[in-house]
Parts: sequence; C-alpha cells; structure tokens
Amino acid sequence: MSHAEIIQTTQHWLEQAVIGLNLCPFAKSVYVKNQIRYVVSDAKHLDGFLDDLDRELDFLQQTPADEVDTTLLIHPSLFPDFEIFNDVQALAEDIVLEHELDGILQVASFHPDFQFADTEANDISNYTNRAPYPILHLIREDSIAKAVAAFPNPDVIFERNIATLEKIGLAGWLALGLKASGQ
Repeated sequence: MSHAEIIQTTQHWLEQAVIGLNLCPFAKSVYVKNQIRYVVSDAKHLDGFLDDLDRELDFLQQTPADEVDTTLLIHPSLFPDFEIFNDVQALAEDIVLEHELDGILQVASFHPDFQFADTEANDISNYTNRAPYPILHLIREDSIAKAVAAFPNPDVIFERNIATLEKIGLAGWLALGLKASGQ
C-alpha cells in the first residue's frame, strides 16, 4: 500500500469517525485549517520507528502551531499486536521527556485493536480509539488547553463518545466505511 493510500484511509477515518461522530470536538478545526501532518513510517524495526518519532518531535518543536498543529505518525504494519503498541506509546512518552517537551507535547495512541482495560475485545467503547493503522498522535498541549477552555464540560467527552458508539453499534461503524477490528 502506498503512503498516499495510507494517508487517504487515515483521513477517511478522521472525517467519518473522529470528526463525523464528533469523537474529538477539537479535531475539526485543525483538520479544516490543514494543520495536521501525516507521516507514514517505513521503519523495519522499533528503533527505526523511534527515530521517526524523534524527527517528528523535533519538527513540531521547530514549526509554529499555526502551520502544523499536530502530527499523526502512522505505521501500517510494524505493530499488529495492540499490547506491544501500547508499550511503544509508553516509550514515546519517555522520549517526549528526553526531548524536554513535557508540558509542550503529549502522545495519544490509536490502533485497529485498541482495547481499554476491563473491557472485552469486541466492546464498542474500544472503537473510540480504533483507527485503520497504529498511530501515535503528537499533540501540542497549548492547543489542547485552548480547545478545552472553549468546550463546555470536556470531562463528558469520553462518556458521550461511548454513548454515541453504543447508539450506532458496529453496524453503524461499518456503514461509515470503516473497518471492524481484525478486518
């Protein structure tokens, strides 16, 4: 699969799920302003992927937020196992500290088989963090703070997302042209 196809699939997920279902009420503004950077990693091993992460952290540190607000670092095949990718997110958070970017950038993760603790693998609530590929989302904390300040009751977002997904169910997710876990 080409980088363009991977990015197109990721954008479809953003448009249909993240923005379309309003899973992240902050995503639409950076999306319409074209401030999301999509980086597809071709790393053959973890070290190479972490090198890509280093480069993206440096890039975001050197680039004004009004040009690029956030990066989606995507690897379509290196991390098929969610538990391993979850460990990679923990490493990524340590790397943010090494770059002295704590309080400046944070890392969120998405995975085709994302699973919250204490849920079953097929629980629809897991789809709030399911994406077509393993993705590390590098987010500017200033942008989060501004978005949260403008959004009434940000604490209810998670519960609202679960209610939305329970309402549409897996059939509604699939009707958006999105894949189910394991597809």
